[in-house]
Amino acid sequence: MTEASRHDAWQAGGSYDNYMGRWSRRIAPRFLDWLAPEEGLEWLDVGCGTGELSDAIVSHCNPRGLIGIDQAEGFLLTARDKVPDPRVKFDVGQAQSLPFPSQSFDVVVSGLMLNFVSDRPEALGEMKRVARGDGTVAYYVWDYPGGGVEFLRAFWMAAIDLDPKAQDLGEDRRFPFCTSEGLAALAEEAGLAEVDVTAIEAPTHFQDFDDFWRPFTLGTGPAPGYCVNLPPEERQQLKERLQTSLPYARDGSIPLKTRAWAVRGRVS
Repeated sequence: MTEASRHDAWQAGGSYDNYMGRWSRRIAPRFLDWLAPEEGLEWLDVGCGTGELSDAIVSHCNPRGLIGIDQAEGFLLTARDKVPDPRVKFDVGQAQSLPFPSQSFDVVVSGLMLNFVSDRPEALGEMKRVARGDGTVAYYVWDYPGGGVEFLRAFWMAAIDLDPKAQDLGEDRRFPFCTSEGLAALAEEAGLAEVDVTAIEAPTHFQDFDDFWRPFTLGTGPAPGYCVNLPPEERQQLKERLQTSLPYARDGSIPLKTRAWAVRGRVS
């Protein structure tokens, strides 16, 4: 296990919702608006996590059926509670070995997951395999290299000031392919046609510093994993550094934003 992956604790669905899920649910509807799919389609959500994208598909796209898969049972428990629709099923599964026959779905999507897959070309090849002819394969990930998740960028900048070794743990270093060019290249290498890329942005508004800080103390995700593994005195130093460096509005809230790159392609 690498030093970076040691901090990738992705099991607790509730902790993830507090850390990232509440912001990813703002991106999902914008992603679907961009896809503009027809109603009544069969969907597969690969790496569905706590069900943010699946929930948006049910709410916005009126699917005939939807299956969400994820390797973390803790996430799936949260997803099942969040999306109790009878058309939806959540199962344990691996993105690199999808347990479905070829040409099973009209739309195959993935939200904020592809960067955590060890073999991304294999995963995209599987997503293409299970999509029907003339179907859609689409995905989105945060713009890590471009500082697209401002609250994460603020966290790692403060952490690196105190601990230069933390520089190698940040998502910008670990996922340098998360650019418009890098993500489009993955789609083209997978053999998708008519590849298109767009930026999707959404605000992240923290009520106060505690609202910003608490998710980093829950241990789910790379930055929270790093935070909870710090000795108490170093964690306190990091907290104080962040508290004095963040941008505050007059009411004490912290206005930041996120940006993701979204990619879609057609199965020819």
